Amino acid sequence: MESDIKVNGYVVNLFWAFDTHKQEKRTLNFRGSILSHKVANLTAHTSYEISAWAKTDLGDSPLAFEHVTTKGVRPPAPSLKAKAINQTAVECTWTGPRNVVYGIFYATSFLDLYRNPKSLTTSLHNKTVIVSRDEQYLFLVRVVVPYQGPSSDYVVVRMIPDSRLPPRHLHSVHTGKTSAVIKWESPYDSPDQDLLYAIAVKDLIRKSDRSYKIKSRNSTVEYTLTKLEPGGKYHIVVQLGNMSKDSSIKITTVSLSAPDALKIITENDHVLLFWKSLALKEKHFNESRGYEIHMFDSAMNISAYLGNTTDNFFKISNLKLGHNYTFTVQARCLFGSQICGEPAVLLYDELGSGGDASAFRAARSTDVAAVVVPILFLILLSLGVGFAVLYTKHRRLQNSFTAFANSHYSSRLGSAIFSSGDDLGEDDEDAPMITGFSDDVPMVIA
Repeated sequence: MESDIKVNGYVVNLFWAFDTHKQEKRTLNFRGSILSHKVANLTAHTSYEISAWAKTDLGDSPLAFEHVTTKGVRPPAPSLKAKAINQTAVECTWTGPRNVVYGIFYATSFLDLYRNPKSLTTSLHNKTVIVSRDEQYLFLVRVVVPYQGPSSDYVVVRMIPDSRLPPRHLHSVHTGKTSAVIKWESPYDSPDQDLLYAIAVKDLIRKSDRSYKIKSRNSTVEYTLTKLEPGGKYHIVVQLGNMSKDSSIKITTVSLSAPDALKIITENDHVLLFWKSLALKEKHFNESRGYEIHMFDSAMNISAYLGNTTDNFFKISNLKLGHNYTFTVQARCLFGSQICGEPAVLLYDELGSGGDASAFRAARSTDVAAVVVPILFLILLSLGVGFAVLYTKHRRLQNSFTAFANSHYSSRLGSAIFSSGDDLGEDDEDAPMITGFSDDVPMVIA
């Protein structure tokens, strides 16, 4: 480089491929201003792409590329055979050039095989490789000295199954109130025969055990546990039927739901809690189990167990004014308060301040009476006045009718005499009654 820029070093990459699906690379780093280097350990009749750039204080220079092909005849790839001879040993044999050093590369996945494999070297054409107790391995072999030769085809080696291995990846897929679905993988992939599994279910609360057996040839096994208890705690152990190493998990089933529609009604000297029966929505709940009620007093920061009941209501007395209470109702806990239902929560803060609840209720009752009693008195008084008015009118009407009848009746004729009606309705009680004429009184007509 004809420049005044100081070069700190160079980076050279060599790329090549022995087949179309994998590119290999070697990186060379040089310090200072060195301008040439002899690269050895290449393979005959192989195409290489070389890139180089300079590193300076101002940054990296542009890339320079070159393509070269080595001379000679490319050596053949080794032919590899590998098999497991026990649970941790693999016997590898291959054919290929002599008087070279071979590298044996192995891993449990393709990604690790090409990026980060385990390896060992030998100048022989066979080697026993000690591996871990994994289910299978991928192997390949290639010449590494004096050149980097093409690799053999990879070989899959399935290790001899260990009958003492535990099931893998045991976990819970779904947990309900009375059932749970668990899943696990076989100790090794693709079993060639049915495997017998023993499943132990330990109830951590009731201190009881149950066991099941299942046969499966699948690599993944799923099993549903039934007859569990809502809110229970269980320890699940799965192992092969030959009592090999086991895998275990702990699960907790879903608790019973909280009672619905929790409400409170205030009486004179107590309150009543009401709620809907859990049996309406929980088929696993029996009313004979009952409910338990708890109370939290925020003013005194204390909790109290108030009792239990098989009814859908509960009476609470002796509440203090100025205190806020939180009531909870849940399915009654069993076995040392370990198997409980979800609580329904209700905040109650309607009490005033000072005194106690009974005095407050009495005072409030007195205030209500002071309003209600006058209203009732006015209603009764109005009814009395109305009856008096009606009675008076009835008497006046009766007297008017009697006067009318007497004034229009003729004892001589034995019949009633009616006028034009102008005097109807007159009720002057002081006017003299008009009587009929006697038969011996002459009638004078003017």
